[in-house]
Amino acid sequence: MGPSRPPLTVVCALPIERFALRRGTARNTADFPVTVLRTGMGPKNAERVVAQALKDPALHGGSVLTTGFCAGLAPGMRPGDVVVSDDGHESARLAAALKAALADRGHTVHTGTLAESDHVVRGAERTALAATGAIAVDMESAAMRRAALAEGAHRIAAARVVVDTPEFELVRVGTLRTGIIAFRVLRDLVPAFLDWHRTTTLPWR
Repeated sequence: MGPSRPPLTVVCALPIERFALRRGTARNTADFPVTVLRTGMGPKNAERVVAQALKDPALHGGSVLTTGFCAGLAPGMRPGDVVVSDDGHESARLAAALKAALADRGHTVHTGTLAESDHVVRGAERTALAATGAIAVDMESAAMRRAALAEGAHRIAAARVVVDTPEFELVRVGTLRTGIIAFRVLRDLVPAFLDWHRTTTLPWR
C-alpha cells in the first residue's frame, strides 16, 4: 500500500465556526487526515495555537487553510459571499473550487486583500480600511498565515465567509439572519476545501 495523502489542517477561531466545519466534514469522506483546529479569537491566540499545533509531526507536509467569518468592506458585498485572500499562490485554485461550489447558491466569491484587526470593525473604521484597498477584514487570518509560514508550511490559503457588511452590521454571531446565512455557507463549502487540498497535493506518490 502506498503512502496516504498529506493532511489538511483547517483553522478557525470561534466555536460556531468549528461547529459548521465539523458538520461539513461529517457529511464528506476524505481520503486524507483532516484536523479542524480552533484557536480562539484574536491574532495573538491564532498565532500561538497554530504554531504549537503545526509542531506535531502528524501535520507536517500538508495544507493549512484558514477560514471562518469576516466583515465585508467592498461595495455590493452580501452576507454569505466568500472572500479568498490573494496573498498566496494558492488563491486562484481555491477561488475556482469555491466558485464551483457556490454556482447555484447566489453568492459571489471575491479575491483580494484581507485586512487584519485585533477587534471587531464597524462604522468609520470599516470605511477607512476599505480606502486602503482591502475588501474584507478579520482578526485571525494574517496571524494564522504568519504562524504557518514560520512552521514551514508550503500550501497555505485563507477563505472567509462574509457575515456582515456596512449595510448589515452584525451584533452577535448566530443571532441574526446574516449569521445563519454565513454559517450555512461555511458548512457547505467543506467539500470545496477538501477538493482544493486534493489538487494542491497532486501528483502524490
